[in-house]
Amino acid sequence: MMRLFALLPLVVAAGSVQAFEVTSTVGTTLEATEVASFDEPWAMTFLPDGDLLVTTKPGRVFLTSQDGGKVEVGGVWEVAYGGQGGLGDVVLHPEFAVNGLVYISSVERVRGGSSAVVRRARLDRAGDVPVLRDPEVIWEQTPARRDGHFSHRIAFGPGGMLFITSGDRQAQDPAQDFDVALGKVIRLHDDGAVPADNPWQDQGELAKTFWTMGHRNLLGMAFDREGRLWTHEMGPRHGDELNLIEPGGNYGWPEVSYGNHYSGRRIPDHPARPEFVEPKAYWVPAISPAGLVIYDGAMFPEWQGDAFIGGLSSRALVHVDIDGDTAQEVERFEWNRR
Repeated sequence: MMRLFALLPLVVAAGSVQAFEVTSTVGTTLEATEVASFDEPWAMTFLPDGDLLVTTKPGRVFLTSQDGGKVEVGGVWEVAYGGQGGLGDVVLHPEFAVNGLVYISSVERVRGGSSAVVRRARLDRAGDVPVLRDPEVIWEQTPARRDGHFSHRIAFGPGGMLFITSGDRQAQDPAQDFDVALGKVIRLHDDGAVPADNPWQDQGELAKTFWTMGHRNLLGMAFDREGRLWTHEMGPRHGDELNLIEPGGNYGWPEVSYGNHYSGRRIPDHPARPEFVEPKAYWVPAISPAGLVIYDGAMFPEWQGDAFIGGLSSRALVHVDIDGDTAQEVERFEWNRR
């Protein structure tokens, strides 16, 4: 059982304690108070009225109020739960207040393997129980495989464009292959149509959906106030990265990394191959990055535009100062729990 905590203006998944304080490596103290508990929560998003939608890996979605009340949402499809698979991200359409559209990613059984799939559905709150109506698939990870590294984060960017992270499925080489949508950041219209201005228009039909390539397992994605896209990804054995995403960029996996293979075999560092885009920050030893937010609030003006990364193996909330195109960790709130 995991518990959802309100962390001042943030919300994080933490261990099963009701309230605690945590002091960062530079002395900042935050107080966390339990709001509600969930079985393997994976993602959440705020609705305009302040309620939240929370997804859980086993395949359930909950409508949750800030006082801890929650009700299960109906109309959720079957997911392939297990390992890294299950229900994933949830985001609202930029015009949700008008059209009620919600976008949810999940891992599903496909053609003898599994793939990440993104659906959109209309959230109907008219009855006693909220329901997802008319779900339709707008993107499917190609090809299906049996391994993990699905990534399947979702974000809307400037102009209402839809961005999806697609992991390398632990196969490595597909991240450099134009014929498979693995190890890529995908950019689509909100209905799944392929934009004509994506960078690779002459590498085949599938490559027309790519925004960037050369990625491993991107479990965090967020836009900053200037409309710039940031992602982080898990490195192999160390070498986790925070990247500023530029259209047409190749971020180097598996040809370069600041980490090594799990066997201990070396991978060349980024400077060895200057044709690949360098990360703006990286971690050795690994922090195992999970969620990502770019802070944009009034309560802590000194944090404006900075990144906050949930760390799994590091059991910490990592604060990264972003100044223009540079980024560096400045403090770490160590929770001592994943």
